Order: sequence, then structure tokens, then C-alpha cells
Amino acid sequence: MEVFTMTNEALFIASEIKELEVLLASVPAENLIERMSLETRLANAREALAVLPAQVSQKARLTFRGRPVIGSYGIAADFGAKATGAFSDAFAAIAAALSDGLQDMGPIPDRSKNQLLITGTAIGSFGFEFELPAAQPSLFPDTTKAQEAVETIESLFRLTATGSDDEVAEVIEEVHPRAVRKVHEFLEILVQQQAWCTLELEDRSFRFSDYEQIKTSSERLRDDNIQEREESYQGELQGVLPASRTFEFKLPGDEGIIKGKVDKAVADPDVLNREWLHKPTTVTLHVMQVGQGRPRFTLMKLDDLKS
Repeated sequence: MEVFTMTNEALFIASEIKELEVLLASVPAENLIERMSLETRLANAREALAVLPAQVSQKARLTFRGRPVIGSYGIAADFGAKATGAFSDAFAAIAAALSDGLQDMGPIPDRSKNQLLITGTAIGSFGFEFELPAAQPSLFPDTTKAQEAVETIESLFRLTATGSDDEVAEVIEEVHPRAVRKVHEFLEILVQQQAWCTLELEDRSFRFSDYEQIKTSSERLRDDNIQEREESYQGELQGVLPASRTFEFKLPGDEGIIKGKVDKAVADPDVLNREWLHKPTTVTLHVMQVGQGRPRFTLMKLDDLKS
């Protein structure tokens, strides 16, 4: 669902219009000059508001079932507050990670811009309707970071419940480990309270079938099920595809080829082709593995390459 919301500038102008209307109503008809001045200002403000683009915003629904929920009647207040707060934290962290701004520690970047707004209750079981941070309209609409963040959370819910370790790793690989931990913290709150949830966004949604399924999802996102380490290898870079940011690195002799992605910190992946192609070197790789899935490699640097 898409809705249109006002920008901060539009809200300011709308507030000014209301003030001018109140002032104009209080000015006697015989005060022509004062009324003309207010009417001119009012007309200008209305014209300015009319030409401002409305922001496009979307709605997401998060509903709950389980012990803290009484059908579609209500939800325990302490659980509702903790769950919505944790979901908001996960959303802000995923949005920051997708914008390449999330670090291991410190405040979550652009937290104020990535606030979810509760606009109503969602009936079915019981939960909340959220308005996502608005995006400017475009003649060529694309997926917004807010929409992408909710879709990423939905993918993590669905794949940790029903997918393979490799499918889970594919999503985790695109976001920061800190953001994944935030999603796990949300799931763990539900597990502790014997609750489960449904997340809906436009034409995609996922519903946990029961408590056991959400417990499984939470366990698969635990730190001890997601192994991360750095490894170094000797060999030769066989090439990088800059658009997809993928690489191939040949190990000595018949040891094989390592394939993976180039870290986002490397601003221009094609520089690796220009400076390191088919040259003996040492590569530093970040290795991530979920459960029993295959290791996934991210190229961090080659010898003394400064990314």
C-alpha cells in the first residue's frame, strides 16, 4: 500500500496557511489594506504548497499470535512495547547496513530518518500497522531503502524458517552482522514470550506457522551458528567483474579456485584488474558460514592494497 505524506517543508507551509486563515477571519471587513496583505500571503502559501511534491510512503503490518495475544482483541502492553521497539531497531540497523553506513559499534547512522511510524492497529490476530519512512516520488519508481529493509527482514524470517543454510547466508552476506543480530534480538523476544508473528508488505508476506518455527529461526541467527573469520591465501587473481563485484582467485598448483565478492570498502573493483591481475600475491578474505552451509568469501585486500 502506498500513501502520500507531507515533507517537513510542506508541513511548515500548511501550518502557516492555518495561521493566516485564523488571522484573516479575525480582521474586520473594513480593514481593507490589512486584509489584502493577509489574502496575498495566504494565496502565495497555498500556491507554494500546491507545487510541492508529496512524498511516497508505504505501509507494513506486523501481527502477533501466541501467549501475549488475546485473539484480535488485544496484546500485553509490555510485550507489545518490547516487540515493536526491537523491530524498529532491526529495521533501522538493516536500512543503515544496506546504505553501507553501519559500523560494529556506535550509534546507528540516520536513525532519525529511518523511524517507523505506528499509524494503527492491525487486526487478524493483533498487531500494528507501520508507515515506512517516505521517499520522494519519481517518474521511474524504484525500490526504496525502507522497502528493501523490510523485504530483507521478511527474507530472513522466511529463509531461517524454511530455507537452506546457503539461502540464509546469501541474505546475511548483504548486510552487516550487527544488523543480523538486531533481527535475532527481535525474534528472541518473541521466543521468550512464546509468541510468533506475521510480517506483510504490499504483495509479499511471511507468517510463522507456530512457536516451534520461530524458535528455529531465532536459533539459526544466533552468533554461534554464523561463523566469521579472516583467512589469507597465496595465489593469483584471475579477474574481477566490477558490476557484480565478484572475483576469482587461483590457488597454487591444483588446489583450485576461490570465488566470492569484493568488499564494499573497495570503491573501484576494476582497479584490482588493472593492478593485480595474474600477479603472485596474498589475498585476505573474510569467510562467513551459516550452519552446515558452504563458506562464502569476501575479498578484503590484496597484499598492501588500501581499500
